[in-house]
Amino acid sequence: MSWWVMPTTADIGFRAFSDSAVGILRESALALQGIQLSDRGLEYLDGHIRHVSEWAISAGSGDIERTLVRWLEEVLYNSYVEEKWLVESEISLDENYLRAQVLWVDSRDVELEIEVKAVTLHDLLVREVNAEEIVDGIDGVPSFEGPGWMAQVVLDI
Repeated sequence: MSWWVMPTTADIGFRAFSDSAVGILRESALALQGIQLSDRGLEYLDGHIRHVSEWAISAGSGDIERTLVRWLEEVLYNSYVEEKWLVESEISLDENYLRAQVLWVDSRDVELEIEVKAVTLHDLLVREVNAEEIVDGIDGVPSFEGPGWMAQVVLDI
């Protein structure tokens, strides 16, 4: 696992770590989905029929934070409106678009513990962590030593 639930005062958040900018987008989407699953939902997730699709969004003109928020909003939209629960993705990113080959299952088959209403901008952070730089851990989230990328996202539940 490369993401951990992060304590917040009212909502729920996560910190994710990866070795690349594209990887942090993937890990953040998996965190978003993982936070919502019940224990039973997680246990039975692998038993559902998987489908393959390509999802694409316009990228934030080199703004990785904006791109992350747009990507997570796309994941939420597909989960709740299109009934496509993302379980894995392979992402490519250029200056104009994020394209993702995704594996998804029918959302109606997934048991949730909580429902995320929105991705907030509160305490949003996406950044590259330099070699030998250490990002201090907080309440159950371990510290992280670069090189790599980290994201911190608070979700409205």
